[in-house]
Amino acid sequence: MPVNRSFATTLSLLVLLQVYIGMRLLPDLAMGVPFNVVSVLLLVSLTVLVPVGLMSASLRRRRWSELVAWLGLLSMGFFSSLLVTTLARDLVLLVLRLIGQMSPEFVRGSAAAVPLVALAVTVLGFVNARRLARVKKVEVPIANLPPSLHGYAIAQVSDIHVGPTIKRPYLNAIVNRVNKLGADAIAITGDLVDGSVHRLGLHTQPLARLAARDGVFFVTGNHEYYSGADEWIAEVRRLGLTVLLNQHVLRHRDDATIMIAGVPDYTAHHFHPGHKSDPRAAAGMAGEQADVRILLAHQPRSAPAAAEAGFHLQLSGHTHGGQFFPWNLFVPLQQPFVAGLHRVRDMWVYISRGTGYWGPPKRFGAPSEITLVRLVPAV
Repeated sequence: MPVNRSFATTLSLLVLLQVYIGMRLLPDLAMGVPFNVVSVLLLVSLTVLVPVGLMSASLRRRRWSELVAWLGLLSMGFFSSLLVTTLARDLVLLVLRLIGQMSPEFVRGSAAAVPLVALAVTVLGFVNARRLARVKKVEVPIANLPPSLHGYAIAQVSDIHVGPTIKRPYLNAIVNRVNKLGADAIAITGDLVDGSVHRLGLHTQPLARLAARDGVFFVTGNHEYYSGADEWIAEVRRLGLTVLLNQHVLRHRDDATIMIAGVPDYTAHHFHPGHKSDPRAAAGMAGEQADVRILLAHQPRSAPAAAEAGFHLQLSGHTHGGQFFPWNLFVPLQQPFVAGLHRVRDMWVYISRGTGYWGPPKRFGAPSEITLVRLVPAV
């Protein structure tokens, strides 16, 4: 019953928003009845397809299910841009009306521009999302860094979201690029999948080829808990990765020791009581033995607890850098940082924009990345 009520609420909101878009654009375009009929049918199609996109990860597998998922997710991206562009146009019209500069030509021209701009943003966002993530190099200064750890490199991938539109070839290309970096360690900081092991096990197989001298490490993100966390933890281990659930490993370079620790997702305890995120437990009694302590935590909001536990660096994802405008403006309502390198007391925290994408195959103003983090001595 709650699910049905939620779906009905979402569908009602979508209908109202589509009515708003139609009423704000079609009268000003004044293109005649045939054009209006076609436009209304397109808006109705969006109303149907957007919920399909939202449910695409759970669609039953049929010959047509992948095509339907693509249509639904592309519609989500286009609808988002169409709504935002319509709202932006209304704000401009309001300002022009207040200052007495409104003209019929601008009203009609701007109405025609809205769907064209939305389409252009959607196409560009699609190209940005589907291209292979570029390598972003980040240097993190660590005080009193032992010489044998100068230049220690961790390749970070995050938020790949293998699922309805991200499949084995996409992940295979990521693995190839990560392996070419020759990093000392590889970290996958959550949200690897959107779907069950049964549906996606074939598509995550390339992870078995990831290789680094000190190991390949994985921590859960919130989407693992939507997709069967226990099954995915077992599958990731089967592929040869080290899963860190409030645990750590120690690696050595000459007389120096580096700790790589990991915690479950910040919200994991809501799904799995035994997976409560605890940076202090992740460090354990070995914290003072390590010259450098690094924590893998899916969400940036783990940072205050990680700093209190004595970590030098936290690697996170989750935010996607906002993925596309204007949703990047809402990330700070939940997370302390959107992307990039930041300071929390004596600890650095780096937030990846993500290596894949969630939902619509669309990135605009927030490029995907494979991050190569290097430790350097603080000046």
